[in-house]
Amino acid sequence: MTEKDNPKRSRRSSGAITLRDVAKLAGVAPITASRVLNTPDQVSEEVRQRVLEAVQRTGYVPNRMAGGLASARSRLIAAVVPSTVMSVFMETIESLNSTLFDAGYQLMLGQSGYSAAREELLLEAIIGRRPDGIFLTGIMGAGKGRTRLVASGIPVVETWDLTPTPIDMLVGFSHLDIGRAVARFFMDRGRKRLALVTADDERAGRRAAAFSEAVLQAGLPPVTTISVGAQRSLRSGRDALGRLLQQCPGVDAVFCSSDLLALGVVTEARARQLSVPGQLAIMGFGDVPFVADLLPALSTVHINGAHIGHLAARYLIDCAEGRPVDRRVVEVDFSIVKRDTT
Repeated sequence: MTEKDNPKRSRRSSGAITLRDVAKLAGVAPITASRVLNTPDQVSEEVRQRVLEAVQRTGYVPNRMAGGLASARSRLIAAVVPSTVMSVFMETIESLNSTLFDAGYQLMLGQSGYSAAREELLLEAIIGRRPDGIFLTGIMGAGKGRTRLVASGIPVVETWDLTPTPIDMLVGFSHLDIGRAVARFFMDRGRKRLALVTADDERAGRRAAAFSEAVLQAGLPPVTTISVGAQRSLRSGRDALGRLLQQCPGVDAVFCSSDLLALGVVTEARARQLSVPGQLAIMGFGDVPFVADLLPALSTVHINGAHIGHLAARYLIDCAEGRPVDRRVVEVDFSIVKRDTT
């Protein structure tokens, strides 16, 4: 095989394969090769096949950043999420990614680990890459991150929360309403000693505060709260119930800040031979896919994450392509799903 027959090998000593190399191998002008990759309907099938074969032979990857500079569009959307491990956000991210992909956009994902400082560093790096839009789980409070986002002019969708002052667009729900609704759910079923098992998370904190306030307003004893800090695991849920039973032996209902913590509480309750829900009702948050198939099936708060992801994607696509967005703030519903643990 000669160097002419093996374009990949011949280019290694002289730099990356370029569109000009692809065009030369296909026997077309560079502008024609560009049309094949960006607007294939403008060229004939025969030319398209020649160029695509040249792309395959050379291993050429289009420089989307360079294309974005020319067209003012990168076809890249960046998303920042706290975590993807056993996460309530996965349904949202999958829907976001699917909707973007169908429209010809790619998703770049960053994980903040529930750290505001890490989120700001991620946003600084993302803004420097000039994506066509940015997706956030949660709202961006005052600080350098918000200032940079506003100054960048990049379309932003904040999700999974509500605020009267969104940066740009917002698709979310009220964590305060959820806290109050779960408290009413327990109290309507005769529960008297309510408790919380919660991670160190600002949104979970607001659900917890509303839950506790609703219980006090109903004239019941103060809510006992067990914090697991940054730990969000089955083990931390199990340990939390042990601590809770020491502090409040008569507890008869627990609202957990995540399904994973709730499953830990259920596991520990069964290990201690407590009847669930007879002696202890347990509610999670998020309705991750597998909790309905466990034994006992977990009661939880369901968020339509797929709808949030789809709406956010459509808003960002419309902005990137110059179309108006009529409703810049959308509040989505939540529901309490009663299963075996309540």
